[in-house]
Amino acid sequence: MGTRILIPSGALGLGYDKAALERAVAEKPDLIAIDGGSTDSGPSYLGRGVSKYATESTKIEWQGLIEARAAAGCPLVIGTAGTCGTDSTVDWLYDITLEILSDLGQSAKIARVYSEQDPAKIAQTPLSPLSAAPDVDADTIQNCTHIVALAGAEQIQTALDTGAEIIIAGRTTDTAIIAALPLQNGNHAGAAWHGAKIGECGALCATNPQSGVILVDFDDTGFTVTPMADGAKATPHTVSAHMLYENSDPFILFEPGGHLDVTQATYTAIDDVAVRVTGSQWVPSDTYTVKLEGAQIAGYQTILMALLRDAHYVANAQIWCDDIMAKHASKVADRLGLDAATWHAELRIIGQNANLGTLEQRTSDATELGVLAILTAPDQATANTLGKMMNPYLLHHPLTQEEEQPTFAFPFSPAEIDRGAAYEFVLHHVMALADPMDAFRLVVTDV
Repeated sequence: MGTRILIPSGALGLGYDKAALERAVAEKPDLIAIDGGSTDSGPSYLGRGVSKYATESTKIEWQGLIEARAAAGCPLVIGTAGTCGTDSTVDWLYDITLEILSDLGQSAKIARVYSEQDPAKIAQTPLSPLSAAPDVDADTIQNCTHIVALAGAEQIQTALDTGAEIIIAGRTTDTAIIAALPLQNGNHAGAAWHGAKIGECGALCATNPQSGVILVDFDDTGFTVTPMADGAKATPHTVSAHMLYENSDPFILFEPGGHLDVTQATYTAIDDVAVRVTGSQWVPSDTYTVKLEGAQIAGYQTILMALLRDAHYVANAQIWCDDIMAKHASKVADRLGLDAATWHAELRIIGQNANLGTLEQRTSDATELGVLAILTAPDQATANTLGKMMNPYLLHHPLTQEEEQPTFAFPFSPAEIDRGAAYEFVLHHVMALADPMDAFRLVVTDV
């Protein structure tokens, strides 16, 4: 039998087209699937175990999907709940769900899939590094504030087997929540994973990517993508191009339990809106592995920003910054006696090379530039001190001794802004499992 999956948006928190969602629900989907986050916004959310989206906004969007689930009479599944998929963010969304059900006067069976791992246990577990993975030892792993394993289709299928109407999963692969039911229904495995990859970000695979809502129909030979918003269209180009999204190889995608190969895939426009895809292949692996993500505190930060508008300083901003860095480092060594290896300072010139630094190849004339100072130290007090020692340079430092003393603009007062702990990713490894559920916990509650 065929399987119809409704994907409302690329992530809960990005919003969705309500009219398109209503049209999609009328098409009687078998499951509504939405992602809850990813690593896109950096390691801090995993490091702290919190969502980057506001509770109030999330509740409104999630309520709309809970209402859609009730109208469609099908399960609602979210993966990587709360941006990072830690146990704390699963519980955060579970609490929101309870509030919504109470407000609506509804009941539901809720399954929670927990993905978080014990750092002490992982430190003693054999791990295999992925490409460009950092070197880690047991101490590094145990210093992680949170570690999550990325669930695949099997863990979602286990939750579906409970008869749950709402599934709140911790960290999952973006595709797992979509592929799980088509695989469970016996649809073509290659199509299940390929269609899940294309649909993971909703209408990003269509001509109106911000509209969000799409339907993906799976069957025994392939899948069909249909955007549901007015004016949104899927084309062979927009659909095939999504294999490049967050994926280094446009033909191969690794998942727990195997990999997807789309080398022989064919993309065909079946009308002005929908695209049919066939020829994808799923290649099972000999060993079932799950990827691990972990974050640890890399230090504490204080930031400052100054604005340069004088044409002389705008034209010589890099020279100005280099001189400030040298003088600041000398003053820190002289007055604080800090080991240079224990702290770090950088000045990023916004509007010139803040993204790429020395790799930047393009140049252009600017009217004004921003200079962002980032001071990192083992503790917040030291970072703040380093920031205060940077302050007078950003405010008054001249390019040469012969020039009149300039004054630049601080957009904030005080200029020093304490950011708190700064986190870094330290795990890009996989762990082998004898059983897919070995690293995961399932809790089912009737509400």
